[in-house]
Amino acid sequence: MSTITFAEKIAEAQDFLPINGTDHIEFYVGNAKQAAHYYKTAFGFQSLAYAGPETGVRDRASYVLQQGKIRIVLTTALKSIHPISDHVKQHGDGVKILALWVDDAYSAFKETTRRGAMSYLEPETRTDEHGEVRISGIYTYGETVHLFVERKNYTGSFLPGYQPWKNDYNPTETGLLYIDHCVGNVGWNRMNETVKWYERVMGFVNILSFDDKQINTEYSALMSKVMSNGNGYSKFPINEPAEGKKKSQIEEYLEFYEGEGVQHIAVATKDILATVGELKARGVEFLSPPPETYYDLMPERIGEIDEEIEKLKALGILVDRDEEGYLLQIFTKPVEDRPTLFFEIIQRKGAQSFGAGNFKALFEALEREQESRGNL
Repeated sequence: MSTITFAEKIAEAQDFLPINGTDHIEFYVGNAKQAAHYYKTAFGFQSLAYAGPETGVRDRASYVLQQGKIRIVLTTALKSIHPISDHVKQHGDGVKILALWVDDAYSAFKETTRRGAMSYLEPETRTDEHGEVRISGIYTYGETVHLFVERKNYTGSFLPGYQPWKNDYNPTETGLLYIDHCVGNVGWNRMNETVKWYERVMGFVNILSFDDKQINTEYSALMSKVMSNGNGYSKFPINEPAEGKKKSQIEEYLEFYEGEGVQHIAVATKDILATVGELKARGVEFLSPPPETYYDLMPERIGEIDEEIEKLKALGILVDRDEEGYLLQIFTKPVEDRPTLFFEIIQRKGAQSFGAGNFKALFEALEREQESRGNL
């Protein structure tokens, strides 16, 4: 019996919307300047660009940070009566925009809206002395937005309206390279609807599915489907809660985010031991490690790997294997006071899956955190 590879599954995606990868991720936050300091200090992001009153933008301030191919934008409103203020009031700090790098932002908008997408931003061309960027946008789950960014005729630091952000304080990078995937949480009975939206509107394909029999603990469960575009550069797993004895992590997220949204951002590294060691030294908090038996059974469960198990154990790094190789991963605690957004650090050594063998250990760690907050 032959096994279909992830590459073969991805090839089934429609290709009417070519995507080159993630252009940037924009967070709406209560204090962008302080958030920028945190991401520089804790995660090693570097100053890239800025827009605000000094650049002629009167209603908001935005700080752009970069590390490897990852660009994050931290934006705050400058007045209480503003859509960004409303967003932060309801959801807390969180991801508003998942921007995709495309060849043609006008065509992307036309193709997705005629397939049923709701418009967020009509196509427009922004220009400055460095050229032009064409942009458009649509809504996806909740209030989250996919922005289409076409920048082939632009040489500036980020986008027109931004100026280079020079800063003497730039802690060294931590080895983060690119966005591997971004996970969204949707409400009860909304996963299949969202999956169909990605298939119909974006031409994505479902490359992996997990039900509540696979992702569960004694107390809670969830269901998940992974959506990918045709070249595999954009992957969006979609989670929904499932019935359990107690409240699942997805239910907790939906309650405190007060709606659907981005649950976590997975960022890749080529040396997870070095990256996680550095992140911990800078104060980034990770979920509690699995029990020792997890590592005792690792040789039998995973087989031969390059890394020393004792070093993985010391940092609490999880390992899983699929038909194409193995991966190493670890998850931070929520990066804000609300138990919502967190990060995953991942290193792939051939594996194209998402760590199904680690789900039980991960969920038990999440439940311990939920219990400490009184939310289990």
